[in-house]
Amino acid sequence: MMTMQKLEQKLQKADRKQAGLYLLCNFIALMLISAYSAMMFSPTVLTILPEGGDSRKQIVAIFILALFGCVIFTIYAANLFFRKKSRKLGILLALGASKRKLSPGLFREVLALSMTSSLAGILAGFPFTQGLWNLFRVLIVDSSDMRLKFDFRCLTVSFLFFALTVTFSCATAYRCLRKTNIMDIIHEEHKNEPVREPKKYCGLLGILILFAGAIIGYNAPGVYMALFDAYPPAWINLFFAPVFAGLYMIMLHTVVHGWGFRKKHSYQHLISRSMMKFQGRQTVNNLLVCTVLIAGGCFALFYLPMLGTGQILETQERSFDYAFHYRADQNVPTKQEILTLADKYELKLKDWHSGEYLLLGLDGVVQVEDKPDSRAYHYEYRELKQQGKFLSESCFNQMTGQTIDIAPGCYRAVSNESETGTYYLELESTELTNMVTRAKTPIRFDGFVHNEMLLDAIGYYILDDADYEAAANKLTDEWRGNLLWFNADGADSYSFANALLKQFITGFNSECETIYAYDPVEKIAANENGNIYWGDTDEISKISFSNPDSYDFRAYWTYMPKIRILDQHDCLRNFSVFLMMFLFISIVCLTAAFVISHTRCQTIALNNRYVFDDLKRLGASPAFLLSEIRSQCGSVFKTPMLVGSSAMFLLYSLMMLGNDGKLTREESAGLLVCLAAVAAIASALYAVYRLTVRKVAQTLGVR
Repeated sequence: MMTMQKLEQKLQKADRKQAGLYLLCNFIALMLISAYSAMMFSPTVLTILPEGGDSRKQIVAIFILALFGCVIFTIYAANLFFRKKSRKLGILLALGASKRKLSPGLFREVLALSMTSSLAGILAGFPFTQGLWNLFRVLIVDSSDMRLKFDFRCLTVSFLFFALTVTFSCATAYRCLRKTNIMDIIHEEHKNEPVREPKKYCGLLGILILFAGAIIGYNAPGVYMALFDAYPPAWINLFFAPVFAGLYMIMLHTVVHGWGFRKKHSYQHLISRSMMKFQGRQTVNNLLVCTVLIAGGCFALFYLPMLGTGQILETQERSFDYAFHYRADQNVPTKQEILTLADKYELKLKDWHSGEYLLLGLDGVVQVEDKPDSRAYHYEYRELKQQGKFLSESCFNQMTGQTIDIAPGCYRAVSNESETGTYYLELESTELTNMVTRAKTPIRFDGFVHNEMLLDAIGYYILDDADYEAAANKLTDEWRGNLLWFNADGADSYSFANALLKQFITGFNSECETIYAYDPVEKIAANENGNIYWGDTDEISKISFSNPDSYDFRAYWTYMPKIRILDQHDCLRNFSVFLMMFLFISIVCLTAAFVISHTRCQTIALNNRYVFDDLKRLGASPAFLLSEIRSQCGSVFKTPMLVGSSAMFLLYSLMMLGNDGKLTREESAGLLVCLAAVAAIASALYAVYRLTVRKVAQTLGVR
């Protein structure tokens, strides 16, 4: 005779067979969180991403998003587990078991499952991190400074998430037991949440509203600034609201009508659509969440190609291996010292080119706030707007091998071949200012010249030789600069390049410990007007010579040289760190979306099991039933993928077009890589879809 205890044990054993997804999700969540935190707290990563820098803030923000994604798919997996378990609890209650008697066994089971899977995930996180890190070292960059070191502060995050997981599982178990109506518990699996049927044009209208909302929301700040001469307020983001309305309409149409064009056979897949419709409210919500998660995953994957493609191409196409620029009053290595250092590393140097430039003040129109901390602004003409680096035409021709002739009284700005990304150049100046004598030189813009070696965050300009000499009169070394370009003969040496950079940095005094946005001309103008220059108060303007290996130093230092082998290595090193971090958030977001889609398909199937049983008794063929399963699962998987990836691709395209009104070759290459990333996500999604179809078919007994 089977006792209540034995029955409870038997039902618990059956539940464990259904707990695979719950165990897997807990394991994956803790493994990913542990691995991500291990990398984030690694001294290697902290060196590349220094405290207080923008890059560190991005990584922290991404980590928070990763935590959110893991919480989401863990919750969904737990809810599915307890929905399956509710029927077993209902049976025990119907047989006379009390909730008080069931509680200890239930909590022991939940704690055992949660703690086992979570601790296993934490332990697996460390070898997973080490393996992934070593893979990146083999495939991307392998050097001594790319060693992974563990800081066990990362365990704090892992155990906090572990505690959250266990607490939530116990809370869900308690909520499950609190139900008072036995029939509600038994039929928990079969709850229907139908939605009202929308018009058939709802989906197409939703697509139009979504894209219109994205375009309007993206351009709204610029329109506001043009109309009101004021910085846009926070409420301007409400113009993105149509995006969410469009998303909801698309998902509602997906659930109720589907996206097939079946005029002749409108009855096809009627059963699958009906099943989704009767669980419509929850299904629509699930699809919305999945769309947002896939969009987040795409955003993370797209960020890196758009960030790195241009830099990689620019580095490869330089005409010189080494390019230095520095203030004339700094004690940087001489040519002979560089050659001596090169001999030490058995490296031959050639193609020496040197020249000088002037740092002059440019006039122009600036944007000025009407009042401190005011959104409203107006435009004012300033005799001293910003700095500019000016070469003579003869120096430019000698350095570049080009032949240009600048008309007297004119200047040209240095740009790339496509003449994009010129927002940092001043193209409307009418006079130049010698910052020592305050002598003015009338000038006007006369077009662009093209040279990739003189592309910089601070614009380079070319003057007629006579105008150059006039502007340089009595200018001190503080306002003069030198250029030095040369090549390495044969195979370059990273060790030499790194040693030369360190020697180059030690020759600068503390006045040069600034980022490129720090403008001495702008500072003088602010002080003369009785204002405090922002660069003297804002921490963002500070760069430390004590940490020259950090990403922020090498990306933002005013006088950072262009050294091809160093930039390639640093680009790969930084790219690999960012790639690992962003890849993790993408994995988390996509995993959450896949798990939610998988569980939603299973839930719909379980809730409608009796429908399939009836169809089988009526003689429906396995092929027909399998077709209905594929239709239902296809709707759940396809729509979030198409909408989420398309929305992110549109966003990045708008961002690239918004820079200068057209796509550069580098930006186009980045977008192509983004399309390849979409294809990879689609392939992974298809694999999960096939697995889901097989699992649902097994659950419903369809062979």
